[in-house]
Amino acid sequence: MAKSKKTFSSKPSGSLVPWLGIAALIILIDQLTKITITKLFTYGEEKVITSFFNLVLAYNKGAAFSFLSNESGWQRYFFTAIGIGAALYIVHLLRKHAGQRMFCWALALILGGAVGNVIDRVLYGHVIDFLDFHWRGVGHFPAFNVADSAICIGAALFILDELRRVNK
Repeated sequence: MAKSKKTFSSKPSGSLVPWLGIAALIILIDQLTKITITKLFTYGEEKVITSFFNLVLAYNKGAAFSFLSNESGWQRYFFTAIGIGAALYIVHLLRKHAGQRMFCWALALILGGAVGNVIDRVLYGHVIDFLDFHWRGVGHFPAFNVADSAICIGAALFILDELRRVNK
């Protein structure tokens, strides 16, 4: 009776293609929404949609919550480099862990968002934001975009995946 021989492979159990496809879809949606808003609005123009949500065309030369946006311009290259570096590292992680679904969903969303914002920095020198949530006309949350949303959802999935892994 011959025993079946188990072989171990260093190749991931899943493909990189679906994850890159998700990232590409995020980039496409992000860029299409930004192009649309820049065609329909002028800088600073605001349209009230609901009592808690407006569309507004805003430019962010900094990072999240306009961090470093008032600097002399060096931040554009700094945040572009960080975005490119993060994207390359995320592709490496996706290749290495392609079979881990929630982890890869998180990474694909973060990748799509990071590249979407890098495209803005390279093309325009700033990130285009347009989603403006607020509470009763006061306390506006900083404007953001589809890329930012994907990054936040990806980060939440990443944390959830880590918590799930720790609890096993």
